[in-house]
Amino acid sequence: MGRLRARTLIAGMVALATVGLAPAATAATGIDTRWSEPGPYAVTVEALDSAHTVYRPSRLERHPVILWGNGTGANPKTYDGLLRHLASHGFVVAAADTPNAGSGQEMLAGATTLIAENSRPGSRYEGKIDTAHIGATGHSQGGGGAIAAGADARVTTTIPIEPGPQGSATALKGPSFFLGGQFDTIVIPGLLVIPRYRLADQVPAIYGELRGATHFTPVGDGGGFRGAITAWFRFWLSGDERARAEFFGPSCGLCRDGAWSAVQRNTKALAVPGA
Repeated sequence: MGRLRARTLIAGMVALATVGLAPAATAATGIDTRWSEPGPYAVTVEALDSAHTVYRPSRLERHPVILWGNGTGANPKTYDGLLRHLASHGFVVAAADTPNAGSGQEMLAGATTLIAENSRPGSRYEGKIDTAHIGATGHSQGGGGAIAAGADARVTTTIPIEPGPQGSATALKGPSFFLGGQFDTIVIPGLLVIPRYRLADQVPAIYGELRGATHFTPVGDGGGFRGAITAWFRFWLSGDERARAEFFGPSCGLCRDGAWSAVQRNTKALAVPGA
């Protein structure tokens, strides 16, 4: 009887352990880790013109564009890991070589150069730029610059990362993903990011607040922001349907991801079909 009871107790403990593990596995689902992992493209970094550094797939096919704006006092090398990561996922990233990209004009100049190079005979970019799909993103002042650039009809989507006060959210032309840091004491989410997200009600807009993030979390390789940024651009710029469910529909991966302390989706974002 003793052995029978022992076997019964062990079996019960195994069953309880299995029951306890199942919800944890479900709760852990969120944004797919594929987006934070390196993409399939080898990356080349070089000067685009006298005012921009380009991060691009080494073997050019036909790629969407991302315009990048640095934070105040920073340069593209400050965000080298993130920009290389985006290029590895198939984007040509034109990073403005300036610590003052808040007007958005410095970023848009990168688009102008790439569009011209796409049409210039003999250019390495000839026929390689998807001029109909251009995104803008940046950090801090560069995030404000992304909002300002997003008023340009050439920019089809934006990701302001902990953005400065530059630009008008009501002038954005395409879907926007506003990013805040839970512990950002420089660009305080509740005062400086969420109100701007709410103003962008003319486009599908989402607000995501990264748990534990400070104002300097995006520096380097983008930290915990990297996967969500990549997925957003893969969906809106590359048409990658694998990324749709990260943001849209009832099973929204971002909404269920415990790495994010707050997620809001406006009416237009809620109307975008899920996967």
